[in-house]
Amino acid sequence: QVQLVESGGGLVQPGGSLRLSCATSGFTLDYYAIGWFRQAPGKEREGVSCISASDGGSTYYPDSVKGRFTISRDNAKNTVYLHMNSLKPEDTGVYYCAAEGLWAPVQRMCLTIRWAYWGQGTQVTVSS
Repeated sequence: QVQLVESGGGLVQPGGSLRLSCATSGFTLDYYAIGWFRQAPGKEREGVSCISASDGGSTYYPDSVKGRFTISRDNAKNTVYLHMNSLKPEDTGVYYCAAEGLWAPVQRMCLTIRWAYWGQGTQVTVSS
């Protein structure tokens, strides 16, 4: 059974930091691109950080998070991380991790929600 389970969300003050984790099972993480997406109520889901399969090494960040968010992977632990710094209220939303085994340029992948596997999401709230 393919599973992606997010954790690490919570309430944080503006300017604070948070690290999200995506624990994976049921597939070989090395061969999959991983994306982090977020969705605020009533808004479209958007990619915030994506990384190619391990033999690649490419990442993509939209301008809204560039310089503040960092995606990384630990294949030995079957876990992907999203490090978020300098958080803003507009970063509030449900954060999902996703995995895709079919190759495509990482930027293109991050701009679509058509990924093979999705986690259930973890809530991130940035508020004072």
